[in-house]
Amino acid sequence: MSWGTELWDQYENLSLHTQKGIEFLERYGHFVRDRCAIEVEYAAKLRRLVKTYQPKKKEEEDYQYSPCRAFRLELNEVNDQAGQREVIAENLQANVLRELTILVKDFKEDRKKHLQEGARLMATLTGQIGNLERARKAYEKAFREAERALDNYQRADADLNLSRAEVEKQRMNMTVKTQQCEEAKTEYANQLQKTNDMQTLHYHTAMPEVFQHLQELDEKRVKNMRNYMTKSVAIERAVAPIIEQCLDGIEKAANEINEKEDTLLVIERYKSGFQPPGDFPFEDLSAAKSYDSNSQLSQPVMQPIHNHLTVKGTVSGGKIKKRVGLFGIFSSNKKLIEVCIALKNNVPGYGDGAKEDCSDLPPNQRKKRLQQRIDEIQAKIQQETAARDGLMKMKGVYEQNPALGDPMSIEGQLNESSHKLDKLGTEMTKFQGYLDEAMRAGVNLSSPSQVSRKPTTNGSATRPLSSRRSSHSGGEESLSRSASDSSVSNVNTSQPVHKKSAPGTPQPIHGSTNSPESGLGASRTSLPGSGGEEYYLDDLEAQPPLGTCRALYPFDATSEGSIPMYDGEELYMIELDQGDGWTRVRRISQPIEGFVPTSYIECNLYNT
Repeated sequence: MSWGTELWDQYENLSLHTQKGIEFLERYGHFVRDRCAIEVEYAAKLRRLVKTYQPKKKEEEDYQYSPCRAFRLELNEVNDQAGQREVIAENLQANVLRELTILVKDFKEDRKKHLQEGARLMATLTGQIGNLERARKAYEKAFREAERALDNYQRADADLNLSRAEVEKQRMNMTVKTQQCEEAKTEYANQLQKTNDMQTLHYHTAMPEVFQHLQELDEKRVKNMRNYMTKSVAIERAVAPIIEQCLDGIEKAANEINEKEDTLLVIERYKSGFQPPGDFPFEDLSAAKSYDSNSQLSQPVMQPIHNHLTVKGTVSGGKIKKRVGLFGIFSSNKKLIEVCIALKNNVPGYGDGAKEDCSDLPPNQRKKRLQQRIDEIQAKIQQETAARDGLMKMKGVYEQNPALGDPMSIEGQLNESSHKLDKLGTEMTKFQGYLDEAMRAGVNLSSPSQVSRKPTTNGSATRPLSSRRSSHSGGEESLSRSASDSSVSNVNTSQPVHKKSAPGTPQPIHGSTNSPESGLGASRTSLPGSGGEEYYLDDLEAQPPLGTCRALYPFDATSEGSIPMYDGEELYMIELDQGDGWTRVRRISQPIEGFVPTSYIECNLYNT
């Protein structure tokens, strides 16, 4: 079946059909172009999505759990899928869109050329048909004039009234018209033959050839449409195995999620190593009160001092209480200078809120942190040892062949490497000692409930103040020292000897900071003229609590002014943290006050 034979008279329709076909192919090219843009945009959004959900530095520790690890693997696989989408877009652009655009351009040019040829042939045939029509009309006109001339001649010849000259004239006119008619007839016959021949050539040879070219162009268009669609499928199918591997990777990562393993990781991460607290001891207040009343009968009555000096060593408990600040936890100016030098030199354990031996951490976490530090040092030692071995080999090569280099040029690097190894060895020994100490402490670990608590005697036990200082000077103690001296005070190593007294008797509080502004001072002072006589405070002027707090970790009071607490202990909160990391608290069961680390407690303020 051919367009030239079957559609010989459908030039306009074939022209419209080929135009629509090429426009459809061009539209398919636009589809491929837009799809490439979507693939690129999709890949970019996938990469942006992966980047958004990548773990932050502060979240790295949480990604040790199996769901987090699986999610990280899924992010990597999704990122790989984004890469495959980009590959699809690139191949479609290179192998489909580019060729299709060129092909559409060629099709338009070929169609235009073929249609111009067809239009030329049709114009030629139309012109010939016009010539034939004009020849026919001329022949028709000449034929009528010849007939009219013949009719006039016959009437004149039959009319006896006309002269011979008139009859001759009509005969001559008839002869001319008859001759013209014959000439027009001949011209018409020639034009007719020529037109028939051209028409036969037009419809059987010339136009079928043009139609054949258009048919081939259209078939080529359809064939390329099929090829491009098949190629698009092949391009996408080529990356399908890689995408399938990505999906398999996500599935494998999901199957590796292990809830039991995560449970063990949580235990390993948060286990403190402490034993649960024991039972609270029973305190028989009636027996203690009876014993206290009996003991008071044999002791002289000692009136508590209720003047402008309160139990905290401040000027009137209701007035401003100035806290001692960060350096109040140190015992001497020497310690203060040592800490300042350490901060300046960026010594580990200072300034970053963590101690070098990790003693501020729970036992189990301390051992874990020390082991990590030891592993880091071991890795550095291995790296430095490998570098030193390489330098030794290089030095040996230089000694065997001095032309390659001077062996002494390596000596400085070897010395530096040896110095680093010695330093790392010292660090390793130090942290190994810390780890051994932590292991020994973990073996003999006691329950936080075993923290010694002095039983109450008369219902209000005397408050143990750890920051006791002797500051006797000629039997008198000055109250006019500056606040800066009260912030960091020197500890007198000579502690006064307590006289043995009966249970329930208020114990003397030896010394205080020499400034009434110190919040960590003792609750006793020697007034001028007292000759060093000690006064006792039996009635504590308690400051109303701001709220309650609960101990998150056990704390051993190792610095002056602090009090110990066990895990889960409930305390009154007397004074908020003012930026130095310490909060003043009071025991609920005993009127004992002191400072504890703010990070070790969970605060709950009263609603005011």
